[in-house]
Amino acid sequence: MANGEWPVHGEITGPVVMIGFGSIGRGTLPLIERHFKFDKSRMTVIDPRDDNCHLLDERGIAFLQEAVTQENYRELLTPLLTQGSGQGFCVNLSVDTSSLDLMRLCRELGVLYIDTVVEPWLGFYFDTQADNASRTNYALRETVVREIREQPGGTTAVSCCGANPGMVSWFVKQALVNLARDLGLEFTEPAASDRDGWARLMRKTGVKGIHIAERDTQLTKNPKPLNVFWNTWSVEGFIAEGLQPAELGWGTHEKWKPANAREQQTGSRAAIFLEQPGANTRVRSWCPTPGAQYGFLVTHNEAISIADFFTVREADGSVAYRPTCHYAYHPCNDAVLSMHEMFGAGGKAQPVQHVLDEDELVEGKDELGVLLYGHARNAYWYGSQLSLEEARKLAPYQNATGLQVTAAVLAGMVWALENPQAGIVDTDAMDYRRCLEVQRPYLGPVSGFYTDWTPLEGRPGLFPEDIDPQDPWQFRNILVR
Repeated sequence: MANGEWPVHGEITGPVVMIGFGSIGRGTLPLIERHFKFDKSRMTVIDPRDDNCHLLDERGIAFLQEAVTQENYRELLTPLLTQGSGQGFCVNLSVDTSSLDLMRLCRELGVLYIDTVVEPWLGFYFDTQADNASRTNYALRETVVREIREQPGGTTAVSCCGANPGMVSWFVKQALVNLARDLGLEFTEPAASDRDGWARLMRKTGVKGIHIAERDTQLTKNPKPLNVFWNTWSVEGFIAEGLQPAELGWGTHEKWKPANAREQQTGSRAAIFLEQPGANTRVRSWCPTPGAQYGFLVTHNEAISIADFFTVREADGSVAYRPTCHYAYHPCNDAVLSMHEMFGAGGKAQPVQHVLDEDELVEGKDELGVLLYGHARNAYWYGSQLSLEEARKLAPYQNATGLQVTAAVLAGMVWALENPQAGIVDTDAMDYRRCLEVQRPYLGPVSGFYTDWTPLEGRPGLFPEDIDPQDPWQFRNILVR
């Protein structure tokens, strides 16, 4: 589309406050400008660093160089979110800011809210005094689940609406509908928030589990120097989640658990975690371009939320069906090298941490989708195959990885404006068709692929392995041990 042809999806009638202006904030800004009517004189961007503030100066947008903390967030944000008339919008794209506290404040003020992750206050991820169960994304998500239960309805706050978590939950629903049709099943598509209807449809298709299967092949002009951490999205975010325990939604078809697996004791109990860091845990998976690959089982909110959303329960509350769900992430080669270097140094992060921008990268794509496996067609991958070249053409200030995230933020903002009294919602319960309609122009090719690959392929090989040859899609066969 030419610049003048992009649709305006709605009007933000009150102030706009963006918290965080790193790579994702920088990429989200032009999408907000392109797709919404809003008063630029009442927009404020807050970040403790001023790396990208020249972009705001060019636009006449106010910049506040400040860290949003547990001590100052109310007095800092309240006047900014309530200046003038209309309904404001808080776009939280920061690290170390409590998503729960910020969404509570916004809902008190009648302000729309969106974030890309359930983020805690500074110190949570590296608290050596906390046990591993309390450091999981399950524990973080449960704080929001309790808030939904105790404070239903009210002003909309969209939780966890980036590429993943976020977009991939919409992909799961579309992939499931595609699979059910290809299997020749008779079904009626459930309403967006009909958890039981969607769960029963997934059980009907025979899906045993879901990988959030991603391969980032973006390459830099120059090799990575020693003692720096490079990534195509937030380095701080990747290190934080990579050092959390490996975590996955746990399916009812599983017959075996790793010796260091632990169950959660409260809440839905839809997930387990391993007593080891996610970025040091490998799994076998599949993406269309590379085919079979190793990925890291990094904890992500969607691994829990998807497994929970697609759980079939009996009348007495017992679980009759649940799919296994987890991330299987192969980041760009420089990020893999950076992570190995960090773990080799005893987990001490490199002093220089840098997000590779669109000018430092030369080629590649971010292939991000969902692999639904264990059904009669074996496995089905559905997702985005966005290239760096196309991302550059579609929007400024972002690589392929970033645009998948920022376009999902855009879609979530549109949905919130169209549903301003939906309460706290996560992406699994949103209208996936509407959200993908908004986001799809920014995703490059969005395609589905069937594959005959299983994690048993090429095994057993030169060495004996403890596998389950009768059921290829057991986690026992997926986990690299």
